[in-house]
Amino acid sequence: MYEQKKIFILGMARSGYECAKLLADKNEIFLTDSKLGTKEQMEDLKKWNVHFEQSENQVEFLDSSFDVVIKNPGVPLNHPVLLKANDMGIPVVNEMEVAYHYLPKKKTIIGITGSNGKTTTTTLIYEMFKKANLPVHLGGNIGFPLSSIVKSVKENDIVLLEISDHQLVNFKDFKTDISILTNISPTHLDFHGSYEAYKKSKAKIFDHHTPNDCAFLNAKDEESLKTAEKIKSRKEYFNGFQAYLKNNSIYLMDEKIIDISELKVKGIHNCENIMASLLVAKEFSISKEVIRDVLLNFKGVEHRIEFVKEVNGITYYNDSKSTNPVATMTALKSFNTPVLLILGGLERNQDFHDLKESLEHVTHIYAIGQTKERIMEFAKEYQIPCTKKETLKEIMEEIKKDAKEGDTVLLSPASASWDQYDKFESRGEEFKQLI
Repeated sequence: MYEQKKIFILGMARSGYECAKLLADKNEIFLTDSKLGTKEQMEDLKKWNVHFEQSENQVEFLDSSFDVVIKNPGVPLNHPVLLKANDMGIPVVNEMEVAYHYLPKKKTIIGITGSNGKTTTTTLIYEMFKKANLPVHLGGNIGFPLSSIVKSVKENDIVLLEISDHQLVNFKDFKTDISILTNISPTHLDFHGSYEAYKKSKAKIFDHHTPNDCAFLNAKDEESLKTAEKIKSRKEYFNGFQAYLKNNSIYLMDEKIIDISELKVKGIHNCENIMASLLVAKEFSISKEVIRDVLLNFKGVEHRIEFVKEVNGITYYNDSKSTNPVATMTALKSFNTPVLLILGGLERNQDFHDLKESLEHVTHIYAIGQTKERIMEFAKEYQIPCTKKETLKEIMEEIKKDAKEGDTVLLSPASASWDQYDKFESRGEEFKQLI
């Protein structure tokens, strides 16, 4: 499908780089970004005869000679290049859609999406598959572009993918065999323009499904159930029905799997993630012994309510991955100790009032980044002491003075990191270094 084409790749990062690498030997590739890649990436592009242009005005390079535009998932849908491509009738897809066409015919694709819990659910499933010695390949939004793993996938292998709404929105032919929708709540509305458009993108995880395909849904998430109402897939449900919580234990098909007290990870949201993973384990006949071994040793995902350290009786948790208020609300519900909460980051008009029902244990709010003034007003409204500074480093100096034994310091910003960092992982790493 992608041979002898002239291809315009918009945005480098890992996905643009890996896609160029996949396509370079049989196509003419033009790649553009507002900044340079690493030294190694730039040398590789030259070696593969990929033409690269660093520019803030990428639209000037697009003309009718191009056959397709491949966009980085983070590129806004109203980017001038994409608008021009649509006007010119040039198809716009993304890296995962392209890589899909390079997979062997006989394989099983499992796709996990949702507003929250994607990474944890994907990681749990991957660990269970590995422990059960199943032929699984991990990729997608979890940090490994599909383009980087397609050549290692063999017939009858399992491809396990975390898929974001930013990726789903540009799917055309891509199809999973098993789709998991963890939950849906308002987020990334600046990218999609409306909540309806966001939900429509999530629904694409079920595109091209037949009654032979599976959909695993959160029985207690109304938006997920509505979104999947008319799909053709066979439906099974976690957080109720097949996998559920009863008497502080997690059950699968009426068999007790594990007590919550045995888990190392905190919060009801993690129980939901575990329940979703159990449905997949059941689908592949993974034994209870393997499941329990994985769950007993699972310490959670880095940057998602990650225990960092205890210093002088003060515990520190890194939840940098919480880039929207719903994720932060989930984190706050995991604690019953006094919480010193670090909020703020990129201004996306997120509504911090969504946190109001979760503030019971918050004794002080520390505001950073572009949203700090709005957070200050929000804290005043709920009569919670608030300190504002521009950077995380400055805020940590204040926390060092304020925190006392028994407190929990929680970085859960309810905001994207792009006002000061290239990614949420960088923000989380700095937080841990400062501790």
